[in-house]
Amino acid sequence: MLENKSNPTLNKTTGLPRKRFYRARAHSNPLSDSHFPVPLSPSHVDYSLHYPQYFPSSDKVDGSNKVQFADIGCGFGGLLISLSTLFPETLMIGMELRDKVTEYVKERISGLRVAHPGQYQNVSVVRTNSMKYIPNYFEKGQLSKMFFLFPDPHFKEKNHRRRVISPHLLDEYAYVLQVGGIIYTITDVEELGDWMESCLENHPMFEALSNEELEADPAVKLLSSATEEGQKVARNGGQTYQAVYRRITPAS
Repeated sequence: MLENKSNPTLNKTTGLPRKRFYRARAHSNPLSDSHFPVPLSPSHVDYSLHYPQYFPSSDKVDGSNKVQFADIGCGFGGLLISLSTLFPETLMIGMELRDKVTEYVKERISGLRVAHPGQYQNVSVVRTNSMKYIPNYFEKGQLSKMFFLFPDPHFKEKNHRRRVISPHLLDEYAYVLQVGGIIYTITDVEELGDWMESCLENHPMFEALSNEELEADPAVKLLSSATEEGQKVARNGGQTYQAVYRRITPAS
């Protein structure tokens, strides 16, 4: 309690960070150069900094424990927190470009670990540019789920190259996704929804999930409800557009 009184960014009751101290622009330019450390390769990622319960020290890496879920542009971490308890044995990480927002998610996870001992040890966040550095963090076929929730629509045609779902970026995502792995996308912008679905539908290494599979997947239920953006759309009575696709082996 004394610590919280001396730190105005933390809620005095819950010990969790207060979002108003970490506000930032809704989106950042993914093509600009930002200054943050980038691992040379997946083997250079120090997971002891992210999951101390699983990796007690940086020189004792358990090869059987690897990150399987990646939330790209994780925002304030709502989806990550929900997934953490839904899949408590699965390591997952959020990737966020904005420094203040990344710091908020770090503080949020830290506070939840203190408030709920033994929980939220499987979730972390890193500040990085996922449009540039996905292969620096994940090995071939490492991930089983990738999430792209309410990404920047980049409305102007000249800025479509900044969109986080595109034909050439899907090549990278297909590389780090295991066969059978799932890409989840959602937006409240119809044109962007059509764009993402078209990119996935026309890529030879992805196929759409059936309606039955969507109904049975617990992660799908979180797409429109777990994030701040999704909750805002729901409050305003807006419509969302989902595209959920499976990584496949292309026909020869």
